[in-house]
Amino acid sequence: MAGSGNSGIDPELVISHKFPESLHTYTERDAAIYALGVGACTKDAIDDKELKYVYHQDGQEFIQVLPTFSTLFTVGIPSQMEQLPGLLFDPRLLLHGQQYIEVYKPLPSQCCILNKTSIAGLHDKGKAAVLEVEIVSYEKESGERLCMNRLSIYLRGAGGFSKSSQPYSYSSNRSNQSAFPKIPKSQPFAVYEECTHASQALLYRLSGDYNPLHSDPKFAESAGFSRPILHGLCTLGFAVRTIIKCICGGDQNTIKSVSGRFLLHVYPGETLITEMWLEGLRVIYQVKVKERNRAVLFGFVDLDRLSSSL
Repeated sequence: MAGSGNSGIDPELVISHKFPESLHTYTERDAAIYALGVGACTKDAIDDKELKYVYHQDGQEFIQVLPTFSTLFTVGIPSQMEQLPGLLFDPRLLLHGQQYIEVYKPLPSQCCILNKTSIAGLHDKGKAAVLEVEIVSYEKESGERLCMNRLSIYLRGAGGFSKSSQPYSYSSNRSNQSAFPKIPKSQPFAVYEECTHASQALLYRLSGDYNPLHSDPKFAESAGFSRPILHGLCTLGFAVRTIIKCICGGDQNTIKSVSGRFLLHVYPGETLITEMWLEGLRVIYQVKVKERNRAVLFGFVDLDRLSSSL
């Protein structure tokens, strides 16, 4: 076993692990439930920019799919880490730190997805380890590449596995696409305020993330929260949907990539304030909880073109 101290990580075993390919099948109903779970049509049930995510608006043949729907293809990944060879950690100390998405093609309204998973990075941060997992998703029938998700998972208490004085760091992501910009000090280009529902986490969990932290009061209390918290990926879905509405003129297909860093929990029923700065074809954003005046999420969204309505 490589490493020093009490760390239970063998980096060579971890980064050489080969995951089996997996299938994920979804229908229009799944896409619509997800859209409602991240707040689509919450303010207005006939919103002309969002009805298309849940209804065959204006006679359209298929409903449209939000780009963050692809995060559902990764839902089981953190729990799979417990079976990863060479990786020993306390699952109670696992945190989903970041999510990065690349969109290659609009997601179909229903599809059988082939997922190919790999370890994209492993870093020794001293008291913690950071594991990056990459999932590339293909349309099974055509073989076309649809999207890529990269998760950064923080394993508290699992650091200290480096063999030398130089901290161990491996990354297959040489171009560093997901590096985070600083929040600008200037006034935001746009600000959008939206209240989540008290039942938001209960609705979002129907999309497949059944972690009791988001539904069970006793479990949430044992984890240090006063009540169940909202899924981080639900907050990300709210933010990206807001950017589509406010910056993209309602056109979800202008989005090329999404990056988000989770800073703090959200309680269902709290109000989200999304601040957006436009820098060329990049939207830098920050989400705050109004009631506590705390930042809970920040990141960027890259666009392939600007809306003519700006």
